[in-house]
Amino acid sequence: MSSLDSNGVHTAPSTAEHPTAVPVASKRESLYPEATREIAEQRSRLAPGPASAFRAFSQSVFAEGALATKTKQLIAVAVAHVTQCPYCIRSHTRAALRQGASGEEIMEAIWVAAEMRAGGSYAHSALALDTIAHDPGAHASHVAETTGVRETGNNAPVRSTP
Repeated sequence: MSSLDSNGVHTAPSTAEHPTAVPVASKRESLYPEATREIAEQRSRLAPGPASAFRAFSQSVFAEGALATKTKQLIAVAVAHVTQCPYCIRSHTRAALRQGASGEEIMEAIWVAAEMRAGGSYAHSALALDTIAHDPGAHASHVAETTGVRETGNNAPVRSTP
């Protein structure tokens, strides 16, 4: 159970008292400020041309077209999770719900994003494997030091004699 300190901020119990305790953050401690009309207006005041162009671009992208607006919003929810933008996650999840997406559809889109993100790591492992195969570097030195075998590059190990 959390308590309030003298400033009214939630504090978490010590982990010694409660080993599974998780710190509680108040709204004031949020990593991201709340998206407000004032922030949107400030963006427009500071850079009116780009702000206007971005709004027009966004409206054009999310308009009904070859893809239904609901589908576009589900794609946006998935991409927002890959880019890890909390504002985008919230706004596009709300927009997807307004377009009739179900919780199940939204969660499925998020799982597609998770698979694609994981798949990218898996696919890019080819770069590491290629480097291992073609750049002996420290790997060859380590193998030779620990096993007495040096790699010749043609998959024929040669035993080193000290």
